[in-house]
Amino acid sequence: MDLNFTGEELTFRDEVRAFIEANVPPDTRRKVLEGLEVSRDDMLRWQQVLHRQGWGGPNWPKQFGGTGWDPVRQYIFEEESAAAGAPRLLAFGHKMVGPVIMRCGNAAQQKRFLPRIISGEDWWAQGYSEPGAGSDLASLKTRAERKGDHYVVNGQKTWITLAQHANWIFCLVRTDPAVKKQAGISFLLIEMKTPGVTVRPITLLDGSQEVNEVWFEDVEVPLENLVGEENAGWTYAKFLLGHERANIAGVGYSKRELARLKRIASEERKDGRPLIEDPAFAARVALVEIDLMALEITNLRVLAAEAERRAPGAEASLLKIKGSEIQQDLSELMMKAVGPYALPLGPERSGSAAIGPAHASGLGAAYLNLRKASIYSGSNEIQKNIIAQTILGL
Repeated sequence: MDLNFTGEELTFRDEVRAFIEANVPPDTRRKVLEGLEVSRDDMLRWQQVLHRQGWGGPNWPKQFGGTGWDPVRQYIFEEESAAAGAPRLLAFGHKMVGPVIMRCGNAAQQKRFLPRIISGEDWWAQGYSEPGAGSDLASLKTRAERKGDHYVVNGQKTWITLAQHANWIFCLVRTDPAVKKQAGISFLLIEMKTPGVTVRPITLLDGSQEVNEVWFEDVEVPLENLVGEENAGWTYAKFLLGHERANIAGVGYSKRELARLKRIASEERKDGRPLIEDPAFAARVALVEIDLMALEITNLRVLAAEAERRAPGAEASLLKIKGSEIQQDLSELMMKAVGPYALPLGPERSGSAAIGPAHASGLGAAYLNLRKASIYSGSNEIQKNIIAQTILGL
């Protein structure tokens, strides 16, 4: 594989770099580059900037309002965005439910929902996990009973990221309890303001309220909000999860954080010697960098397969495993680089005054938050089973 960009791709990279540099709001850029919390308004503001530029759907085909960029240009855009401190796109809409609606939804659903995703008008949440149905997602119990022209939904979803901001949620629900568990699941789109929907925040170890419980009590959902066929939702879920795990590699994000780690570790300490000059620490940084280079190559291969309209297979599980491990390794090395100054969660969460260097603020919170990376979107143990079964034939 030739990893060198063509002349046209280099010109495109320069265009993207110049636009991002000129248009990312400075306050948002500072938050991203310093590892601080990015607000809902920050993310929506950036989405609206991209939409005005015609880049609101960088990974979408033109027929649905996207850019029509090939996988290499999509990769360049994401890498440049991460390096320049642009917020991440709203992944639940752009990279999860959006592709499902494009592939499996009807024309009315595509016309209704897709434009509002790329404009930033709709914020989607993912209603998959439940108590007792996380990595074993097919064990979900949330019921949707068909009554006339609507479904009545009852049940609970948990660990729902940023549901407190969402006005829509896409859910896997059980529509036929009499068949085997994978066969009786459907894919529903539910408006969050529907009577009977309740969002309850979950406070995490770092003091944030990033995830939530979402309860459904006799929630009426129109039949027109069923995506595809009834009881075929497991097929659509597998398609979505393949894309989610491919996109979860976070190569651009990790490259930015690696550069940040090197900056932090290069600062002079009290003993007059930067930590990056310590051979043991430098070796650990080098190992992470090598892993990241290998992940990048694998990610490009998956993108090339998508360009040929082949859904990601077991290689998406490889991206999920290594992507989450690298993110965790980087956060751990940053903690080591600043020592005890990394312990506070930051003054905005701990209620105490900031201590130590400014770059230490938030490192403790990020370290704790990233412990979840090897669990969400299917735990790494489950992904290893998938690889063993589909690639190794075990």
